[in-house]
Amino acid sequence: MTTAQAYAACREIAQREAKNFYYAFRVLPEHKSDAMCAVYAFMRRADDIADDESVSIEQRRATMSAWVEAWRTARSSGLSDDPVFLALNDTQKQFAIPDALLEELVQGTTMDLNSQLVDAGKTQTFATFDELYHYCYLVASVVGLVCIRIFGYTDVRAEKLAEETGVAFQLTNILRDVKEDAERGRVYLPLDLLHEFGTSLERVEELAKGVPVASTERAMLHRVAAKAAEYYASADKLLPLIDRDSRAALWVLVTIYRDLLVKIEKFDCDVFSQRVSVSTASKLMILARGMAMALRNRMTA
Repeated sequence: MTTAQAYAACREIAQREAKNFYYAFRVLPEHKSDAMCAVYAFMRRADDIADDESVSIEQRRATMSAWVEAWRTARSSGLSDDPVFLALNDTQKQFAIPDALLEELVQGTTMDLNSQLVDAGKTQTFATFDELYHYCYLVASVVGLVCIRIFGYTDVRAEKLAEETGVAFQLTNILRDVKEDAERGRVYLPLDLLHEFGTSLERVEELAKGVPVASTERAMLHRVAAKAAEYYASADKLLPLIDRDSRAALWVLVTIYRDLLVKIEKFDCDVFSQRVSVSTASKLMILARGMAMALRNRMTA
C-alpha cells in the first residue's frame, strides 16, 4: 500500500464519520487536510474499540491492548499494512508530532474503559471539576495540541490556548450528551457541582429516564455552559497565532461548536428531552464562510 492510498482510506473514514470535524478539514491545504484525516481515523478506531458495547469490557480491553501494541510496533518500525497506521506515521514525521502526545491521546480514549468504577458496576463520574478538566485534557485538549502542530504555529502561547479550546469543545459535548451518557452509566458532571446544586448521580439517571428537569438543575447545566464559554475565549486568542493557511479550518470548527453551545443555552439547557445539534444547513453556511476566508488568506499570504 502506498502512502497516498493510506491517506485516501483515512479520508474515506473521515468523510463517513467525522461530521463536525470534516467541515473544518475541507478548508485546509491538501497535505494538512490529509494529515487531519489520518489523525481522525486513528482516534475513530480507538473510540470504536472502547465504545463497542456488543462485546464485554474484558474483550474490549484485550482488543484495545492488541491494537495499541500493533500501532506502537508500526510506529517504531515505520512499516504496516494498516492504512491508518501508515498514514499516521507519515503525518507524525511531516509535522513533528511527539510520541508522547499520541500516547496521551490513547490514554484518554481508554480512560473510561479502564475505570475501576466499570469493574465495580458503578456509574463513572468525577469528584471535582479539576478531575473533569484532566479528563477533558486527555480526550480533547491533546487532540487540539496535535492539530495545532498540523495547522502550524511559532508562538508557544498557542499550546495553552489549544488546551483550553479543547476543554471548551469537550464541555460542550458533555452538555449535549448528558442523557445518552447517563444511560450508559457515565455522568461527567462532577460530584462537587451536583452537590452544590442539591442533586445526585441517581437524580441525573432519573432525568435521563424522562423525569422533568427542575430549575436548579437547569441552573447547574447553565453553569457548565458558562464555564465552556469562558474557554472559548481562548479559541479567539489562538486563531491569530495559527499559520494563515489554517486559520479558516480552526474558525470553522470553533464556530460550529460554539453555535452548538449557544443553541443548548437557547433551549434553557434542556438536554434531556432532545439531543441538541447544529443543522446541516447551518454547518454548510459556516463552511462556505470558511472557504471564503481560506481563499482570502491564501491570496494575501
